[in-house]
Amino acid sequence: MKLSTRSRYGLKAVVDLAVCYGDGPVPLPQLAAQQGVSEAYLELLLRSLRKSGVVETARGAQGGYALSRAPEEISVQEVLGVLEGTTALVDCVDTGMRGCENACACAARPLFLKLQSRINEVLKDTSIRDLAEDNLQQKRRLTNATGISG
Repeated sequence: MKLSTRSRYGLKAVVDLAVCYGDGPVPLPQLAAQQGVSEAYLELLLRSLRKSGVVETARGAQGGYALSRAPEEISVQEVLGVLEGTTALVDCVDTGMRGCENACACAARPLFLKLQSRINEVLKDTSIRDLAEDNLQQKRRLTNATGISG
């Protein structure tokens, strides 16, 4: 499974929102700068996430984007499902698509099914809070490493 740029940037934006969860909305320019992506592109991704109920918006001078619920209540699977449409490793294991004509005779399909099952399990069991905590730990390690060598 290879994630699109859409999913990578969208997921990172959701993690950034999780890090700031409870502090109020984050302005689009700030999120875009953190991602190194254009505001127009990020807004397109966030619009999809808003329509699906993952994020919410606030208008005005103090406006921006925020998670619609606690980060531990949002799975990576939910976010990637919105952004990617499917997280299927190959078409024949995607329940939303028409299966491969050779699925019954395919020697590799049992392996693909096992892999897909594990991928789904990890994506479902990993919350946005988990990713936010991992991200904060990475930043601390980087700061400490930089502080030691500098």
